[in-house]
Amino acid sequence: MTKASRRRRAVEKRRPQPSLWRRWLRQLLWGSLACAALVGALYLAYLDYRVRHQFEGRRWTLPASVYAVPVELYPGAAFSLAETEHLLTLLNYRRDRHLGSQGSYYRRRQALTLRTRAFRFPDGPEDSQRLRVRFRSHRIAAIEDLDHGGRVPLLRLEPVQIGSFYPAHKEDRILVKLDQVPPLLIQTLLAVEDRDFYRHHGLSPRAIARALWADLRAGRIVQGGSTLTQQLVKNFFLSSERRLTRKLNEALMALILEARYDKDEILEAYLNEIYLGQDGARAIHGFGLASEYYFSRSLGELQLPHIALLVGLVRGPAYYDPRRHPERALKRRNLVLDILHRQGIIDDLSWKQAKRQPLDVTPYFHRPSARYPAFLDLVKRQLRLEYPEEALTSEGLKIFTTLDIRVQDTLERTVGEVLPRLEKGYHIKGLQTAAVVTRRGSGEIVAFLGGRDPRQAGFNRAIDSVRPVGSLIKPAVYLTALMQPERYTLITSIPDTPVRLRNPDGTFWRPHNYDRKVHGQVPLHTALAHSYNLATVHLGMEVGLSHVARTVRRLGVSRPLKLYPSMLLGAASLTPLEVAQMYQTLANQGFAMPLRAIQAILANDGTPLQRYPLALKQTLDSGPVYLLDTVLEEVMTAGTGSSAYRILPKTLTVAGKTGTTNGLRDSWFAGFSGDYLAVTWIGRDDNRPTRLTGARGALQIWARLFARIARKPLQLPVPETVEWVWIDPQTGRRADDQCPGAQRFPFIAGSAPEAPAPCLQRRPEPAPLPGWLRRWF
Repeated sequence: MTKASRRRRAVEKRRPQPSLWRRWLRQLLWGSLACAALVGALYLAYLDYRVRHQFEGRRWTLPASVYAVPVELYPGAAFSLAETEHLLTLLNYRRDRHLGSQGSYYRRRQALTLRTRAFRFPDGPEDSQRLRVRFRSHRIAAIEDLDHGGRVPLLRLEPVQIGSFYPAHKEDRILVKLDQVPPLLIQTLLAVEDRDFYRHHGLSPRAIARALWADLRAGRIVQGGSTLTQQLVKNFFLSSERRLTRKLNEALMALILEARYDKDEILEAYLNEIYLGQDGARAIHGFGLASEYYFSRSLGELQLPHIALLVGLVRGPAYYDPRRHPERALKRRNLVLDILHRQGIIDDLSWKQAKRQPLDVTPYFHRPSARYPAFLDLVKRQLRLEYPEEALTSEGLKIFTTLDIRVQDTLERTVGEVLPRLEKGYHIKGLQTAAVVTRRGSGEIVAFLGGRDPRQAGFNRAIDSVRPVGSLIKPAVYLTALMQPERYTLITSIPDTPVRLRNPDGTFWRPHNYDRKVHGQVPLHTALAHSYNLATVHLGMEVGLSHVARTVRRLGVSRPLKLYPSMLLGAASLTPLEVAQMYQTLANQGFAMPLRAIQAILANDGTPLQRYPLALKQTLDSGPVYLLDTVLEEVMTAGTGSSAYRILPKTLTVAGKTGTTNGLRDSWFAGFSGDYLAVTWIGRDDNRPTRLTGARGALQIWARLFARIARKPLQLPVPETVEWVWIDPQTGRRADDQCPGAQRFPFIAGSAPEAPAPCLQRRPEPAPLPGWLRRWF
């Protein structure tokens, strides 16, 4: 060891050594700093993952939009001027004599001049048009094209939106791309909310310092210094609570967002995310939807005063609500215009003209999430068979349904008139109802009622109320017999005599007719037309309960039936929707067609996803069904449904069947014209008697409804297997039109009687022709 080395060691020995606790404290300090740095790094990594995961994935959950059938107007259509104007109101058209934007119209004398909206229908897009619709005597007289001249044979208006399927948070928006946003709106937004947006990196130090000073003086958080990026972070990722930890997270995430994405991406997200109002439970997000909600205009049609008002709402949509607080909103809009003028974005003339303009906000138009809740419930149940719940509430699907709002509103109005009248007339309370209306030729459900109150969601009686159907089951019994033409025809005599059948428990079932009478031997068609119970039981037991149940299945009812004799008189229980499916097959010559509530589905971008075309399957021979349908016509002219013609025009041929259950607990009617089919039910939820037969109750709704909506008389096409034959009703033998009292009946070919009636036997043979004349023939 050198001399120098020995000297250094001596000096080190003399230097005081740190105590043990100081060394421990130093190690603890460095360890804590390292741990904090690790925790901070992990937390930043978590925030970074959260920002990237949500911002790069599906940013928004978009509710599905549900539409009614689009209304088609054409010369000669039974549309009055008042009805058409009401339709435009439902479509949220604005009154504007200048037609300054799509979705505007004005009325002058007997004409409506309108500028339609461009709309993407399932079969393709249609452009906006300027048209004039002229009316005469509650009909459309002509439709004129104001852009190109000439007449328009058909105008299809965009469909009314009848509801939406929302996610849990009830947010709604119309997504827009940045290049779809007017440049003036972007300039206004940046001038008012964040003029340094394209220069800062997510935070504005001057704004933060100003806000901190205000918070310190107040002793609490009273002011924000947020940039657009921070506002987006608060709305998109965080809650709106005023806590220091939330503000710290907001700042960190704003820095991460600015580091990860470019300014245009952030600005586009902000334009779609910002909260701008409340429509009932629906939250209005983004400028695209706000433009429609407040002005019934698309973003591209906004003018300077509109833009200034929307940007002004960013600070407080509730406080500056232009419908509830127009004075505040006007003051805020004008302040925004002053800022634009001060910064040189608008000139003096534009500034002065804009400040003189009114708010131009459309009247409050609430778009309910379910305008017709029972029908929306049906649509959702059908969709759930093919789409998961998340897709229905978050993918922005466009669902085009079969609902006809004119028929639906007429049904609701009819029920609102009839039920109170029945309750007053029969001294009863608490009546409920359900109804299903379809297009006879397609099975499309055009109107649907799940209860007396059409706006009340909840128990859907049209789908979920399983009730005894009474005599509505009888056509299946008689159809089963008519499918055996060698045994049964419409004139076959069947006994309407007392019945005594032993039940499985040893007791006896003794049904009786509604009128408590016995009618002896009656023709088959008469037994059904007058709904004789005893004749029906005799016939049903002859053809077999299992065969009747099989016929019901072939009519489209999948619900299993208990094979008791009482089934023949309607002890079987079905829902109104199932009854409608059954009668739909009867109304279409034995072709079963599933009842449809949906026509097509489009993706949010307009891409077709699915169509629901008409599906037909012949499950029953058309001949026997035709014979049965002629008897259902007889029900309406001479049987239990004949009271309908006190309401219906005599020229409207219809077919149908009444239904009444034991104790008068359920009143049913099912019937169809040439264009519509409907099933109506009246009863009580507590299953107590209603005092109403099918004719006194449900038929009253049906008849008044069809008097208002039906336009085509029923014309049944005669199948090739059917022939019409004159019959003498006294003897049941073949006659002709010269026989007194003779009636024509349809028969399956070869099943008509061959024996001549007495009137033909007594008729003298015509004198033979002379020989010379016979040679010419």
